[in-house]
Amino acid sequence: MKPAASVSLFLGLGFGLPCVFAIHHFAQTGKVMTFMGFPTYGNGPFERIGVHTSSALLVGFLVVCIAEVALGVVLWADTPYAPVASYALLPFELAFWIGFALPFGPILGTARTGLLLIRRHPVIG
Repeated sequence: MKPAASVSLFLGLGFGLPCVFAIHHFAQTGKVMTFMGFPTYGNGPFERIGVHTSSALLVGFLVVCIAEVALGVVLWADTPYAPVASYALLPFELAFWIGFALPFGPILGTARTGLLLIRRHPVIG
């Protein structure tokens, strides 16, 4: 489960650490932080359906990122319930990744899920 754990740790830290700065920036300015000219956590599908970026929304995403890191730890430790936790966390992750238009989230989340499914049901060849 170490490859899936690595993906989880990468996702959790890769989105979570910048989210801390985005929360701080939003709290100070009331505006979405930009990086290299792109909005970090805003102007995506959430905005189009009327869910505007807020401190609460950003903190919710940070909580999901922290859960992702914790998932990475239990996957690394090969804890028996870790795959089920991964499947349970995925819908929440997808909601934020899609809502904030974060393209690598769904790709890597799908890869992590595939790695866990392959491990559980190996192809016999």
